[in-house]
Amino acid sequence: MGESLYEAIGQVKLPRMVRVRQHFEDNRIEDPVPVVEEQMGQSRILETIRPGMRIAITASSRPIHNLDIILRTIVRLLQRQGAEPFVIPAMGSHGGGTAEGQKHILNSYGITEERVGCPILSSMETVSVGNSPEGHSVHIDALANAAQGIIVVGKIRPHSGFSGPYESGLMKMMTIGLGKQHGAAVCHNAGAKYLAKYIPMFANVILENCNILFGVGIIENAYHKTYLIECIPANDIPSREPVLLQKAYTLLPRLMFKDVAVLVLDEIGKNISGDGMDPYITTRFGTPYVTAEESIQKVAILDISAESHGGMLGAGWADVCTRRMFDKCALEESYVNAITATIFDGVRIPMILKNDYYAIAACIRGSVDVDRENIRLVRMHNTLEAYDIEISESMLDDACRNPDIEILGGPKELEFDENGNL
Repeated sequence: MGESLYEAIGQVKLPRMVRVRQHFEDNRIEDPVPVVEEQMGQSRILETIRPGMRIAITASSRPIHNLDIILRTIVRLLQRQGAEPFVIPAMGSHGGGTAEGQKHILNSYGITEERVGCPILSSMETVSVGNSPEGHSVHIDALANAAQGIIVVGKIRPHSGFSGPYESGLMKMMTIGLGKQHGAAVCHNAGAKYLAKYIPMFANVILENCNILFGVGIIENAYHKTYLIECIPANDIPSREPVLLQKAYTLLPRLMFKDVAVLVLDEIGKNISGDGMDPYITTRFGTPYVTAEESIQKVAILDISAESHGGMLGAGWADVCTRRMFDKCALEESYVNAITATIFDGVRIPMILKNDYYAIAACIRGSVDVDRENIRLVRMHNTLEAYDIEISESMLDDACRNPDIEILGGPKELEFDENGNL
């Protein structure tokens, strides 16, 4: 039976590939310290801090470039004003939904008490701080609520599961991050369809009833480097965050090519994207609540990153994978993430083929309304590294016409080992 499968795929002509570099906007903050100092020196920010205040500072579960330095600088400036800061994990139900697990996530990013210069206090206990207009009990971290002030620090960026004025950012950090298991459960159990509605609804209750001092919004560029750090007075967060989100959209890494028939990813992984692979590159989204143009017919994934330890979230958005990748899948651990998010498609199993050659060949064979002799194919190591990629020879004219694309070499055949792997 297996042989008939590979006979059905047949000997497919693979294109010669050309290495190119996509150049994105690369303005970046090399040293965040003076920027944080300048931002926190604003009168509307500084006047919120008084000597003796215990102040909670949030830290998220997603990696943020320079976050340890940013937190350390905030802590130092607060201490200079006589305040007593501490850091809390604000990450919903991540880290296995345990206080120890959430602190471990921060430690894995180098965010330790020694590094940031203050205690890191982790607890899953929450308290109700009010009710939403629809009657939901809105909760936040009990330790944060007991403090005299809260500083919400977070990355503002597009979300892969829904679209709205507030996606990933400070409002979500308050609703789900500070909401811990309770906030995550209420929002995720309702489904991605309602996240755009519930995030500002809950966050406005928190802003009204809790002592949020200010927010620190962070934007990263396409190279995942710090692009912007802005301190936002609490009352301005609802109006300012949508503006910063639109800027973040313009900085997303992307493929600078249209009508791609096949995308080949050497690896997916949780260290690469919360979705395993960046849907703003693959055009494969886990929900129908994101507005995006799908322009890639078939996606093949060849492996899972070592850092993922078998986490195969994202596999379900591909069409084909290799046996090598499938053998590494930690299915039950991956299913836990899917159940928490209530989105199962990302952990489905794509077509499994025995090696890289057949995975790529099957995608070419399965592409429709294309010139298979001159297939438009892109190969990337992973979606985190969207700048250095390979394109098929048939796409070279497109690359030459784009001033943001640099040609790095001439066309070369894909080279496979004796097992049919690249």
